[in-house]
Amino acid sequence: MLRNKKLVCFDLDGTLIDSVGIWNQVDAQLIQELSGCVADSALIQQQRDMQLKNFKHCADPYLEYCGYLKEAYGIANLTKDEIKMRRYAAAQHFLDNLIQLKPQAELFVQALHQHGIQTAIATTTSISNIQRYQQNNAQISSRLNFESDFGLILTRENVQNIKPHPEVYLKAARHFQLQPEECLIIEDSLIGVEAGKQAGIEVVAIYDRYSAHELDDIKAKADYFVQDYAELLQQF
Repeated sequence: MLRNKKLVCFDLDGTLIDSVGIWNQVDAQLIQELSGCVADSALIQQQRDMQLKNFKHCADPYLEYCGYLKEAYGIANLTKDEIKMRRYAAAQHFLDNLIQLKPQAELFVQALHQHGIQTAIATTTSISNIQRYQQNNAQISSRLNFESDFGLILTRENVQNIKPHPEVYLKAARHFQLQPEECLIIEDSLIGVEAGKQAGIEVVAIYDRYSAHELDDIKAKADYFVQDYAELLQQF
């Protein structure tokens, strides 16, 4: 898996940090506050994944997702821009206090460095969220320093096309002047696995309970599948 690899690229949400369920909670709270509807978390996640995939070519897919929420839940008194502002305002407590690293994730990053393998983050989240984790979330910042532990951080601000488009991973490989076969990707979701495979890069899928509904497809498309970082650490 790691033989002849010079770069490991990490997705963020659901891969390095245990955050997907938090965003389900944020959206459930937002939907209830703005529409009075009580939405199922699993359904919310599937809707969000589908809409972000549909809007992947838009300038701001998350803004368009908020437009979808407006139409789907009959939120007549707010624009999609206002809904997006409300969404991120509601998320701040979760981002600062509840999101944590996946168990032993930092140990795997450290082990890569010890073996001379470079690391990068390639995510569809925003740079402001990463900065917030580093500045406000002690559970994350005490274990991982994004600026010093990763040689490159690419967020949705750095690409025109979000996953499953391969742009973010191709850009990471070019930054380090590496060929796809010299790189490895760690992902948790189907759209992330698809992005890596379209980039021509081997993908390790790591289990996340919020991707369980697409687990069969993830296993079929990924080059490797692991349960957790403890299993990845056994590669050294």
